[in-house]
Amino acid sequence: MSDGLTLDDLSVPLRALRLLTTDFGHLPAPWVHVDSIYPDRLELSFHDDLAGFEAWREALGIAPDAVAHGMQSNGGTRVLKATADFAGAVLKLTGFAAITDPTPSGTAG
Repeated sequence: MSDGLTLDDLSVPLRALRLLTTDFGHLPAPWVHVDSIYPDRLELSFHDDLAGFEAWREALGIAPDAVAHGMQSNGGTRVLKATADFAGAVLKLTGFAAITDPTPSGTAG
């Protein structure tokens, strides 16, 4: 686990974050997570901002069909997930958005 890890042990995702900042600093700011349990992973999340998720997905060259679609909170939240390798790190991209009308347009409620 994380016993005995140092900040140097997180250098891969932190280096990836530094490169993302340099290369994609113009994109929407995500929620950023680096974790000592998964020292090679960098997580970028967007809450109530699927446009931010899509901007990053495009910039990182992740194909639309590589995005997993799901729901949580009893169908009240849409979740998009994608993973890519970037600068030696596993980059996990996640987008969350509330579903305000769970009934698709044109159907009876």
